[in-house]
Amino acid sequence: MQIYATMKRKTENINSMKRLFIFLFCGLLCVTTGCKKKSSVVADGVAGNLKWSLNENGTLTISGTGAMLDYSFWGVSLRSTVPWNEYQGYITDVVIGDGVNKIGSCAFMNCDSLTSVTISNSVTSIGDRAFYECVSLPSIVIPNSVTAIGNSAFSGCSGLTSVAIGNSVTVIGEGAFSGCSGLKSVAIPNSVTSIGNYAFFGCSGLTSVAIGNSVTVIGEGAFSGCSGLKSVTIPNSVTSIGNQAFQNCTGLTSITIPNSVTVVGYGAFTWCSGLTEIINESVIPQEVQESVFVGINVSACTLRVPTASVAAYRAATGWKDFVNIFAIQ
Repeated sequence: MQIYATMKRKTENINSMKRLFIFLFCGLLCVTTGCKKKSSVVADGVAGNLKWSLNENGTLTISGTGAMLDYSFWGVSLRSTVPWNEYQGYITDVVIGDGVNKIGSCAFMNCDSLTSVTISNSVTSIGDRAFYECVSLPSIVIPNSVTAIGNSAFSGCSGLTSVAIGNSVTVIGEGAFSGCSGLKSVAIPNSVTSIGNYAFFGCSGLTSVAIGNSVTVIGEGAFSGCSGLKSVTIPNSVTSIGNQAFQNCTGLTSITIPNSVTVVGYGAFTWCSGLTEIINESVIPQEVQESVFVGINVSACTLRVPTASVAAYRAATGWKDFVNIFAIQ
């Protein structure tokens, strides 16, 4: 581990020197050319069937037809090394050109100066960790052409405050937006059928979530640690709320569980200490796993259920712990 850390520091120092050289070169170029409107290319090349070019303003453009290559998490490529890796800290804008149909895994991870991304309508999928820890990225618009957002695609983008998810996305991968602590609200479109495990884990700044009416599964830990969450709408399409799905959502004061839900997972609402009301529309009390309501004041929190089911809830494991069980008004 010590050898790895030393090598990593040396690599970072080398990359820093390269970025400084590029910065000085671009400054000199600007002086000698009078900063013409058309930006000069600093570096370019070929990546699979596609071309890439980086200009002096820090804009990286991917062009051509087809899919971007996938790259590995640890920097050892599945096919080849990320060709713009040495310019990571210099890239401020990414433009995915028309004709590109896939953003490759890990393609732009750790581009910590990235502030703008333009994704063309030809893109249908965003790979795993594609924008992992792009901490300066403030917003992202995912076009309607995209059907899948990969695992951890935007994980660690702590500066992300706004995300628009296109209405063709069907899958939000595991940890897709985990650690996006600056995200304020999110609307999950009706096209989405499943929210992956830990998809929004640790999004502490998230205050409201609207879940589309095609979602059937809210994954394990999907909104765990969203301490600022005050409002969430669970549609009648959801059949399963995963383990620890809303764990530590301390800002939640009320939640409605629709009649469609048949499974409430282990610790689903653990330490949601701000809850004062739970509305459960299911006529038959769901079987709840262990520790679902740990950390909730069951003496003060009101449980509201269908009129004909009050007695059943007062006898059901887990639900009977609530002191105040009343009919839905």
